[in-house]
Amino acid sequence: MLKSAKVHALHPSIKIKRCVISLGVVLLAIGIPLLAWAQAEIPLLTTKPQQGGGTAYSVSIQTLLFLTVLSFLPAILMLTTAFTRIIVVLAILRQGLGTVQTPTNQVLIGLALFLTAFIMRPVFEASYRDGIQPYLQEKIGLEEGLGKAITPMRTFMLNQTRRADLDLFIRISQSQIDTKEPMPLAVLIPAFATSELKTAFQMGFLILIPFLIIDLVVASILMAMGMMMVSPMIISLPFKIMLFVMVDGWSLLMNALASSFYI
Repeated sequence: MLKSAKVHALHPSIKIKRCVISLGVVLLAIGIPLLAWAQAEIPLLTTKPQQGGGTAYSVSIQTLLFLTVLSFLPAILMLTTAFTRIIVVLAILRQGLGTVQTPTNQVLIGLALFLTAFIMRPVFEASYRDGIQPYLQEKIGLEEGLGKAITPMRTFMLNQTRRADLDLFIRISQSQIDTKEPMPLAVLIPAFATSELKTAFQMGFLILIPFLIIDLVVASILMAMGMMMVSPMIISLPFKIMLFVMVDGWSLLMNALASSFYI
């Protein structure tokens, strides 16, 4: 009786396993002929040379490359545009104000994204006009289109990168780089990111100075009054917000960030 009950209890799982195995066999039986037909009739992954030089890729390869680029899109956005400098400066500003989570991370990132789009608009327009649009119109190939689309981005990064940071990564890479050739992105991108972080921290230092003075003044007054148990941050927060609003801090900060890329 116990053995029969145990077999009966396991019976549903056995049915499920048999169904899965049967489904797998059916899919294999259908998929193998379809795959063989696709390989014979449809050129999924093909390339062919062009008359003017270069290589033309099939739609499948182009789709694969596009999806691969999308997976790296956040890193590309942060390390090849003005986003890094902007978000670091905004984070330091919030830290200096002492408002902890106000503005929220979503607000800061959204503001940084739209300000990045505003600053990078001439670069994006040049990339689209010189590389993407001719490729979509089938006037040039994929490789040539990518090269022309990257050129404005490379120029922007070179203009914002310190020579010392660029020389550092050239020396680390131990490669001989011809100054007449375009700077390799493997060297340019980390040098640009390092330079952007340095610039962002310099701007953040200047932003923190008035807030630090207010904190010191409030802390000294509280110590003189014997109110050592009261946190200076609680008292200084309204004064820092009032000072920031009175000098129209947001407009000054946006103007400083946007102007810092085109001076």
